[in-house]
Amino acid sequence: MRAVISAELGAAAKLAEVPTPSAGPGEVRVKVAASSLNGFDAAVISGYLAALIEHRFPVVLGRDFAGAVDQLGEGVDGFAVGDAVFGVVLTFPLQAGGFGEYVVVPAASLARVPDGLDLTTAGALGLAGAAAATVVGAIAPQPGETVLIAGATGGVGSIAVQLAAARGAVVLATAEPGEGTQLVRRLGAHYVVDRTGDVIGQVAAIAPGGVKAAVHLAGDPFALAELIAPGGRFTTLLGIGQDQMGVHDVVALPVNADLAPAGLEHLAAEVVAGRLEVPVRRVYDLEEVPQAFTDFAAGSVGKLAVRVG
Repeated sequence: MRAVISAELGAAAKLAEVPTPSAGPGEVRVKVAASSLNGFDAAVISGYLAALIEHRFPVVLGRDFAGAVDQLGEGVDGFAVGDAVFGVVLTFPLQAGGFGEYVVVPAASLARVPDGLDLTTAGALGLAGAAAATVVGAIAPQPGETVLIAGATGGVGSIAVQLAAARGAVVLATAEPGEGTQLVRRLGAHYVVDRTGDVIGQVAAIAPGGVKAAVHLAGDPFALAELIAPGGRFTTLLGIGQDQMGVHDVVALPVNADLAPAGLEHLAAEVVAGRLEVPVRRVYDLEEVPQAFTDFAAGSVGKLAVRVG
């Protein structure tokens, strides 16, 4: 099958032919229609994850996937060939990925694509949507509370802005002037903090004494903690907990994205209902994925989707 791979540690993304996988016991093979680029993929090609996760090269890149069930492994029930599904590839060692024509995943990890959700959107929702729901759930913003989202123009941040605003929070979103600012305002940010300017001064003008909670998705997490009111809440996907906060008087809540199918299906239902948007900025064909990595590294806004089949 055709796939976009990293051939060795630190190798750039490239299109190649690799063996087509088959579903084993408890697994399902999906004919992939769409995927999307995430920060995890950039970390793989940089070699950053080598000390944390075993790699088995060539590694097929892409964590997200959406498509149709193509093959059922032994013992799988509840799914039929042709079912529309989506999710996130979590199998280890790191080798399988969504930037290929087929992917094999555990049946228990699959979410169903609801009627009314196109596969391109489903293929861009999984990891970013789950991560956004997890970080917003961790800080649990109450109506009227000020919440700062650092890194608001990326895939996770753009969804987190919407989820926090839907809870009634007053959302401060960091963005650059121009397209990024326009995006976060459209998605529900009440205030935009120009991340290229005096961030501390801007936040102080909006929330004297500090914000009630902050979501760290970009930038210096410890600098961000200084913008939170004493006793306020801080969360990140980078594993920074209470011990690392040191002198900062905040409640640190490190989290990992909750990728359970029920949560993914809830997010998909919110998209269908029009209460949540997956802001896909551009769709790349499989052979264009190397360019997608370049665009991602340059600081793209929103989600970069991939059309596989």
